[in-house]
Amino acid sequence: MSLRRKPGLPGCRLGLGAVCLIAMSVPASELRAQDGPGQHEPEEEPPAPLEGLATRAAQAPMVDGVLDDAAWQAVPIMTDFIQREPFDGQPASERTEVRLVYDDAAIYVGVWAWDGDADAIIPGDRIRDTEVSESDAILLAFDTYHDYQNAFVFGTTPAGIEYDGQVANEGQGGGFFLGGGFNTQRRMQSGAGGGFNKNWDGSWNVATSRDGEGWYAEFRIPFNTLRYGNDPIWGFNVSRQIRRRNEESFWSAVPREFNLYRLNYAGHLTGLELPFHRLGSVTPYLLGSAARDYAGGQTAFDRSYEFGGEAKLQITQGITLDATYNTDFAQVEVDDQQVNLTRFSLLFPEKRPFFLENAGFFAVGGGGADLFFSRRIGIANGRQVPIMGGLRVSGRAAGFNVGLLQIATDRIEGVQDPNAYSVARVARELPNRSRIGAAFINRDGSAAGDYNRTYAVDGQLGLGEAWTLTAWGAQTKTPGLARADQAFDATFGLNTRKWRGNLQYQYFGENFNPEVGFLRRSGHNYYQVFLLHNIHPGGIFRELRPHVSYFTFRSDKTGVQRGFEESARLHIDQHWEFQDGMEAHTGVNWVREGLYEPFTIFGTDVTVPVGTYDGWEGQIRFWTNESAKLSFNGGANAGSFLSGSRRSANGTVTVRSGSSFSTSLRLDYNDVKLEQGDFVTTLAGVNFGYFFTPRIYLQSLVQYSTQLDTFSANVRFGWLNTAGTGLFIVYNDIQGIQDLHGPQGRSLILKFSRQVNVFGG
Repeated sequence: MSLRRKPGLPGCRLGLGAVCLIAMSVPASELRAQDGPGQHEPEEEPPAPLEGLATRAAQAPMVDGVLDDAAWQAVPIMTDFIQREPFDGQPASERTEVRLVYDDAAIYVGVWAWDGDADAIIPGDRIRDTEVSESDAILLAFDTYHDYQNAFVFGTTPAGIEYDGQVANEGQGGGFFLGGGFNTQRRMQSGAGGGFNKNWDGSWNVATSRDGEGWYAEFRIPFNTLRYGNDPIWGFNVSRQIRRRNEESFWSAVPREFNLYRLNYAGHLTGLELPFHRLGSVTPYLLGSAARDYAGGQTAFDRSYEFGGEAKLQITQGITLDATYNTDFAQVEVDDQQVNLTRFSLLFPEKRPFFLENAGFFAVGGGGADLFFSRRIGIANGRQVPIMGGLRVSGRAAGFNVGLLQIATDRIEGVQDPNAYSVARVARELPNRSRIGAAFINRDGSAAGDYNRTYAVDGQLGLGEAWTLTAWGAQTKTPGLARADQAFDATFGLNTRKWRGNLQYQYFGENFNPEVGFLRRSGHNYYQVFLLHNIHPGGIFRELRPHVSYFTFRSDKTGVQRGFEESARLHIDQHWEFQDGMEAHTGVNWVREGLYEPFTIFGTDVTVPVGTYDGWEGQIRFWTNESAKLSFNGGANAGSFLSGSRRSANGTVTVRSGSSFSTSLRLDYNDVKLEQGDFVTTLAGVNFGYFFTPRIYLQSLVQYSTQLDTFSANVRFGWLNTAGTGLFIVYNDIQGIQDLHGPQGRSLILKFSRQVNVFGG
């Protein structure tokens, strides 16, 4: 059998320079050019902030969604919303009014979302934390430290759901990963990624109502749910989405290239008299389960009964101490399976509640490397490792973001010995969207000399509104690995209304080993360039986005030719976005994979020998209006793959009936033909959800994977209380398909948890 060695694309090595020349050739006047009515390039600096006034209420309003309480009368109104989409800078098409009052315990926000065609309002799914971009929605952002980079977000839809999260670093960071799998927007737990932690669950409540003139929302947000300093002026903004028009508008206008998390465009909220009530709460749980590990040789079901829980204490208004004992995550959704035809590990998002609280305070790294990745704690070789307990201190003190974490895990024979994990993180927000920080991450095993440590510094420099420079550097210490244990990343980014782009350089030493982080590969230099142009032509198209990018991994490993190209891709694409949200992406890729050692593709007996393989492939992605009752999201690739070719197709069909029911069918298919052998992988899944109320739901996820050789089912019933607590019934079943014939594992779990305020509630 002959090894195919294709010549490199003649222009590919010039890709980096070519795109740089394109970027440099664009005149400054073009970067500021206008197009479309009411659409304009933002000012170099945000305009003077709007001011909203919070008023003390003599009597708190009743949170029932009917805004007829005396507290809402004679209160200043925040209105005159400005569009971000589709016509940035133009008045909103419908009137929105916001009023804000408070008492000693909580902030109350009333929203009047008037609508001239109330029958066309899209309520969305009726489940907590569903993705609000596919429905009408109201979102509130509170920059409680007024540092323009961190905030709490609370939102709802006409269905009356609770949607909340934490913003860190203007919503940036953590790369572009949003979680693998499918239909994540309609699932309660889609994982945390980037600079917005959607899975943070606070204690608050909201109610909504509708009539022939629109819909209305009434929020109650306890001061104890928030963290803040001594500054009585907060950053504050409100966004409203009218989904049928694809319209998003803001009380304090935000340019089209940014979003709600760009907090330096928020207004000022004044008039608050900030109380301090020290909060102490405990959240115990009781759990009963019956489980059998067929694959591990168990001959009968193992029945167990457990208890544990968490406790929370506000040390100061900005600093919180959390403790956990016998930590359990039985209620957490199983991961969506993914197809992996590469040499590298897949990244799955963190969904476990304890690790999601203030997750942004611990984030460090980026650009494909998370130096602290909490899924390394309590999970090993795909199995859950018992977490005996731990402490976390996080929040804001003396102008610094502070995070301290200590966790101890138990032993699983043959899987992992006991370990202690420590994380210390400190960061300082600076003017002009800038910051600087440092981190220390440590794992100590029970055996002598079994440890791993990571030291890191990072920073960001904002240059005006459009340019951002981010960088980080790190070093690891692991017994037996010396030298070449450093890593560095620098990214220079551009973001204007008409242009987006970046230049990035990374270095990872071959002995860089962050064991409590996530790193796909090491021992290389990485170069990337990306440039995208936004065009807003009007008419049938809402936006066109032609773009080009190029990246290359150049080896820096012992025994491999220095500069050997391990991977590269030139990507040329055009995004076509229609007015109703339908979108199509049409592109071509030139791809190269250099193998310095043989590669056996996971789940197959096909081994590709050493060599360099490159060629072209075409790709298309397409999705319809995902707020419709019937929607589709999918794509296809065809072309060169290693020593042969690949044809792949994937798609998800979603059916929704009102706010109570949605189901999705997913298929991911790969047909690969190589000189070393042919194979096919199939991944299929069905997701079902019935939502009795915003807090009571039944969900299931059934998955079939030929690559994993398994068929699995997960069924979850949840009756939620506050802050993600409540009653959960979970059933799991895993069956083998071929080589893993027969049952592999089965479990039934009943869990109840309840948050109890000990004082300060």
